[in-house]
Amino acid sequence: MKPVRTRFAPSPTGYLHVGGIRTALFAWLVAKQSPGGKFILRIEDTDQAREVQGSAQHIIDSLSWLGIEYDEGPPKDGTRNDFYQSQRLEIYQTWAHKLIDAGRAYADPYTAEEVQAFREQAQKEKRPFLYRNHRPENPPVWDGTTPLRFKSDPKAYSRHDAVMGDLSTSPESIDDFILVKSDGYPTYNFAHIVDDVDMEITHVIRGQEFLSSVPNYLNLYEALDITPPILATMPHILGPDGNKKLSKRDGAKDILDYRKEGYLPEAMRNFLASLGWNDGTEQEVFSTKELIEKFSLDRVQRSGARFDERRLLWLNGAHIRNLYEDDPNQLYRLLGESPDATFWPEEAFAAPYGATYRKRVLGLVQERLKFFAELPDLTNFFFRDLPVDMSLIDNNKQLKKFSHAELKTLLEQAKTTLETSDFSSDDLTNKLNELLEQTGQKPGVLFSLIRVATTWAAASPGLADTLAVIGKDRSLERLNRSLKALL
Repeated sequence: MKPVRTRFAPSPTGYLHVGGIRTALFAWLVAKQSPGGKFILRIEDTDQAREVQGSAQHIIDSLSWLGIEYDEGPPKDGTRNDFYQSQRLEIYQTWAHKLIDAGRAYADPYTAEEVQAFREQAQKEKRPFLYRNHRPENPPVWDGTTPLRFKSDPKAYSRHDAVMGDLSTSPESIDDFILVKSDGYPTYNFAHIVDDVDMEITHVIRGQEFLSSVPNYLNLYEALDITPPILATMPHILGPDGNKKLSKRDGAKDILDYRKEGYLPEAMRNFLASLGWNDGTEQEVFSTKELIEKFSLDRVQRSGARFDERRLLWLNGAHIRNLYEDDPNQLYRLLGESPDATFWPEEAFAAPYGATYRKRVLGLVQERLKFFAELPDLTNFFFRDLPVDMSLIDNNKQLKKFSHAELKTLLEQAKTTLETSDFSSDDLTNKLNELLEQTGQKPGVLFSLIRVATTWAAASPGLADTLAVIGKDRSLERLNRSLKALL
């Protein structure tokens, strides 16, 4: 058997979102799980009018961040080579002339206005427009100034799609499509087939939007005497409501925005793989090694997969916790150790704080951390005194039952007890439990009051651990400030 060779062939017409990058991931997984398998990146830049400056580099950077490394493709610095279709025009010309010589391609003599008139006439007669019904009897010699069209041989096809299963189509789905445009650039319909043959691609994995065009591709494969590769069609990724294809308005944002927000690439790979695929078990969190071992096209679902960003958040949090358990220092390094490039709040690099302190803070908040960009909100009270916000008391369902005077009395008792602690987590736990007995209050009241008074944050980790990290002097200073506020 030939070594498996898959490819990802995006057009540089804008940023990559989850739909495109999922296709790349699936193709990469198929290649990586096969001995000697190769994953190829090809930039399909034949539509010069739609190309967006910088998009090709964005594609390269997106794959690199996600760890979807290609074995063959363009240089990482964006230099254009033979993996850009715009650099392969002579190759397409050679294949085009093969079709002309075989009588399977012809120069299109019609103007755009004439073609539109054919289309309008078909509409009036309530029949589908097929260009082959207007095929010229004696087309001119193709000189490159007019489009070159494929001379189709309409027929029915039955085929097997590695995801969609057995499919069949009628001759009516096949037409004479353009191979080379009047500007000399090939169309996608022609160029991708030539490139796949030239690059010895064994599996073509692409989105559902190409499904209706496959009969035309099969007809062209036959005309070129080429055995088609294994075809696998990815179902659409649907919006959060599951009713329509995911769009930008539904959250189909630039994949690199997730990097800016502090998502882990391994979590994003896990999430993308789960959009339409599962291994038949209840497992949800997969390492990349497990994905490579377990992925298979025959377990990709045929229906659309709903995009659920809440699930991505959950998966990212799970991967953060796994990473912390495996190597706390690696997670710390990913958060950034420089005030110029970090997810930490700005104050975290002030003089009183060092790496040891930040690592202690990280140890407390990693259980709550879902993505790195929320780190400042989760940790700011460890590095600066937040302003007093009485709504945190007055709107608390437990604390609002008490007058400020009653809360002040409780807080004074708490201060007296905490002054005797050495502020280790264990001793603080003991002192807080003693305080519960002394005051006769519920933990939901007493601990909530102390937590608010020492952090003035909406939420925080466990009280004893939080106080131990903040330290005795600062905790007591904050208690004094809160007592003055409870007038």
